Amino acid sequence: MAFRRPGIYKTPEELRRMVAPGLLTAASLEAVAEAIRPGITTGELDAIAERTIRAGGGEPNFMLVPGYRHTVCASVNADVVHGIPGDRVLAAGDIVSIDSGAQLDEWNGDSARTFVLADPSDPERFAERERLNHVTEQSLWHGIAALAAASHLNEVGEAIEEYIESQGEFGILEDYVGHGIGRSMHEEPPVFNYRVKGRGPTVKPGLVVAIEPMITAGGIETFTQGDDWTVTTTDSSDSAHWEHSVAVHADGIWVLTAPDGGASGLAPLGVKPVPIP
Repeated sequence: MAFRRPGIYKTPEELRRMVAPGLLTAASLEAVAEAIRPGITTGELDAIAERTIRAGGGEPNFMLVPGYRHTVCASVNADVVHGIPGDRVLAAGDIVSIDSGAQLDEWNGDSARTFVLADPSDPERFAERERLNHVTEQSLWHGIAALAAASHLNEVGEAIEEYIESQGEFGILEDYVGHGIGRSMHEEPPVFNYRVKGRGPTVKPGLVVAIEPMITAGGIETFTQGDDWTVTTTDSSDSAHWEHSVAVHADGIWVLTAPDGGASGLAPLGVKPVPIP
């Protein structure tokens, strides 16, 4: 997906306008969380997310991407990102990443959550997938916490990689990264999930980014399926994906796609988000 290239810093009024689409995006994922279970199809989850977004006065921004006709991406097990929802029936033990986004009044939200469906018949596999999911989610919060204190954006990727390395052997995808967000869902700058040369843009009020670590239980090599969208690990290892859209403003940071602004996720890391004034 191509990046749009406007100025990367928003005005205070533009930041305020991004709150509503962020909350609507969060609501679509919460509706999915309430419905996801063994026996439901990824297409049914897609319909639930679409109804939620449209009921809130928005439109699914994924549908605005040329060639994509769905509200969410639903990626199961070895599928990392961009999985197309359809008639696939979810089974006990599946690890399922749901990526969703809403556009409201010409502004965008983008967020992803991963779910592991309970499987009493295979507790070892369930525990392994739960561990992968937990590490991925916590790597996201470590990245967001780093943003709160960073002088330059690439400190976020350093924090994500450092946390993941401390947790064991996991793969961090390098071909897919986070991004800026605003009037378009995908804007400059790229947000890396790993250490890179260079410091990146200055972190200052008006910066809004979607941070989204994509982590595997094995290698980082991927291929794109014949549908031209679904990205799958080459070694068939499991994957997880978490994402939040985060705004930097004059008084601190605010997680736009979390109803509490990220307070619960950031509290263990000693960071208190501040609402956008």
